[in-house]
Amino acid sequence: MRGPTFLALAWLRAHPLRTLLVILCVALTLLLPLAVASFVGDYARDLGARARATPLVLGAPGSRFDLVLAALHFRGRLPLATTWAEIGTLAEDPEVEAIPLHTTHTARGVPVVGTTPDYHRLRGLVAAAGTLPLRLGETALGSEAARAQRVGVGDLLLTDQGGILEFGLRQPLKLRVVGVLAPRGTPDDHAAFVDIKTAWILDGLGHGHAGPEAADPSQVLGQDPKRGTVLAPSIVEATEITPENAARFHFHGPVSERRLTAVLVLPKDERAATIVKGRYRVSKTAQLLDPTEVTEELLGMVFRVKAFFDANVLLVSVATGLLLTLVVLLTLRVRKRELETLARVGAARATVVRLLVTEWLLMLAAGALLAWVLSRTLLALLLPDLLP
Repeated sequence: MRGPTFLALAWLRAHPLRTLLVILCVALTLLLPLAVASFVGDYARDLGARARATPLVLGAPGSRFDLVLAALHFRGRLPLATTWAEIGTLAEDPEVEAIPLHTTHTARGVPVVGTTPDYHRLRGLVAAAGTLPLRLGETALGSEAARAQRVGVGDLLLTDQGGILEFGLRQPLKLRVVGVLAPRGTPDDHAAFVDIKTAWILDGLGHGHAGPEAADPSQVLGQDPKRGTVLAPSIVEATEITPENAARFHFHGPVSERRLTAVLVLPKDERAATIVKGRYRVSKTAQLLDPTEVTEELLGMVFRVKAFFDANVLLVSVATGLLLTLVVLLTLRVRKRELETLARVGAARATVVRLLVTEWLLMLAAGALLAWVLSRTLLALLLPDLLP
């Protein structure tokens, strides 16, 4: 007589519809719990690793979560803006390094991050192709951003309009892609990096006009011995920064008032960190946050929500288990003559029990495997959009 596994597989093949329904029932029951558990695990790991790699974050008073998510992940609701004046204040302390971040703008939905070369050094960003941005209007794309937008070195990336209330007030800028970064497995892979001055041009604080050779004759007001050709104020601003027109780009207003999203603060040691934290603890114009503490608080909220979800999953699992028990009992009644035949040909009661248990174990295992495959596929498709 063949073994229980062989007979169980033969029975399952002989009843494909019944077998498929049980497998799907098990898979659908386990799919959501597996997907949520995997997502929360990845979510916690990624957020925790990013936070631990960032000593301190400085920004304007407001939501702690908005500030940390915007500074570390370039996602979420934008926090209140701080200014370059905070960089000047921090620069007075030789024990602290400050790295500016400007994450207000996007290009084809990709976050445009204005910063300095110090940020690239902090995150270990290197160009897999081309170079890092060095001049106005240049950008280096993260590996995933370049893949999603299907652009490479030498291509142009058009920035997005600031919103319906700003429509027509500021022209989109064509960013020239000068590099594609090596993959890091971090939010940097999904961003476009530019010089901080380029971000201020996107703010409208700086602009450049087309040269007199590109102007309509009606926009030429005359010639000035010192200024050369004088153009009308209404002349269209340049929408691309090139080596030919870069010198004509200029900024308005004091540097200290220019907007920043956040400042990454890097104390040289624990003593410097304690001093700078104490200095900003009483500040009314800025807040200094430990990203690890804020991330742990955020994850605490996530896990509390997950606890309610787990309770609901438990109830659904119990209901599914009772339903499968009913199916088993009904199946035994339907298979009564089959089981009697096995007994008559000499099959021991223990063998019959092993046969039935093997059948259900195979269906449960197939259902669990299908649920795991579906959950991983679901996360692979949705995870980049779900993570902040």
